Amino acid sequence: MTRRRASQTLVLDDGQVCCSACGHGLVPIGQSWKPRARLSSVAVASMPGAGLGIDQRLELRLFTCPACAALLDSETALPEDPFLEDIIYA
Repeated sequence: MTRRRASQTLVLDDGQVCCSACGHGLVPIGQSWKPRARLSSVAVASMPGAGLGIDQRLELRLFTCPACAALLDSETALPEDPFLEDIIYA
């Protein structure tokens, strides 16, 4: 398989979903890659410009490459919410 862009931050290469910045393989195509990324989170209420009505539990999740720390994706969720599914099929 040749290298193909799956998104701005992910590529498909040799049957793997990989970081487009460094080529690090995360998971085989057809599996959820987010559990294999490095996760950090920031409270949305602590971010500049956050309004007073923001739920204090709301967080911005940042998924980065475990090899090079490039940002792969982000999502806003409550701590108990599961990750948004992100499965890439060839």
